[in-house]
Amino acid sequence: MRFKMLVLCSALMTVWGSATANQPNVYGVSEKASLPDLNLEVPAKLDTGAVTASLSAQNIKLFKRDGEDWVRFQLAVEGEQQGKELELPVVRISKIKRRAADVPEGESKDYTSRPVIEMAVCLGGKEQDVEINLTDRTSFSYPFLIGSTALQQFDAMVDPSLEYSAGSPSCTT
Repeated sequence: MRFKMLVLCSALMTVWGSATANQPNVYGVSEKASLPDLNLEVPAKLDTGAVTASLSAQNIKLFKRDGEDWVRFQLAVEGEQQGKELELPVVRISKIKRRAADVPEGESKDYTSRPVIEMAVCLGGKEQDVEINLTDRTSFSYPFLIGSTALQQFDAMVDPSLEYSAGSPSCTT
């Protein structure tokens, strides 16, 4: 009898442990994100309706280096990193569907092309390498947007009733 109880308890603990291990990380609609490669912490909007992540940048220029595509840009974020010029390899060029409000009158272009870079992003205590497109987000409330592809990498669930629930990023490299 004791053996059966021990087996039953062990089985229940295993099932409960695996069920809790598969729980997503719950984040708020806005969180603090760290970009360790840039020594930068920024407020980020977690947007399940966007596919890719976007970082605010200006003076974005594509160029070739040793036959490879690179991008030169200035960070468009508040703080001491504002205007810092960076050069990074381009992973790919992304085509982003434009909202009707973003298309100037007389222009029929439905998509805009953006260079995509890859870098580490830290949310809470979890770090992932994420593809990030570069665009001028200075007219938006958040300089960094994290879309659904990156949210899947973070095994994230976004609770719109929460903000900054993960606290300051605490990833160690």
